[in-house]
Amino acid sequence: MLISEYLALRNKISVTTGNGIIAENNAQFPEQAEGESFAAALQSKIEEQHGVGFSKHAIKRLSERSIDVTEGDTLERLNKAVEIAADKGSSDALVLVDTNAFVVSVKNNTVVTAIAQEELKGNIFTKIDSTVII
Repeated sequence: MLISEYLALRNKISVTTGNGIIAENNAQFPEQAEGESFAAALQSKIEEQHGVGFSKHAIKRLSERSIDVTEGDTLERLNKAVEIAADKGSSDALVLVDTNAFVVSVKNNTVVTAIAQEELKGNIFTKIDSTVII
């Protein structure tokens, strides 16, 4: 399932756990047989590109803020920005890709959170040592 498909169906959000699925109402269900969770779809897309990973918090923010990292070359550019930050010795970076911002743990190669353009104004980003605009 593509992330864009998931976003279209996000009213059916579920979280995969080690032994089953927990739905929004926190009820436990046996392992999901059809389709795959958003996290699994995103992780498989990332593994295809051998790039940056996404924390659970970041995946939640991508979904809530309707940010599709598979659209266009966003994921590729995000990976490139993390490589640039790593080459410069950064450990935590703010990466600006088009109209979205991503806080990235460069040393862990993981997106920590994602911010849409509408929420950028008036924000202060702390605990970062670099910014990459790509």
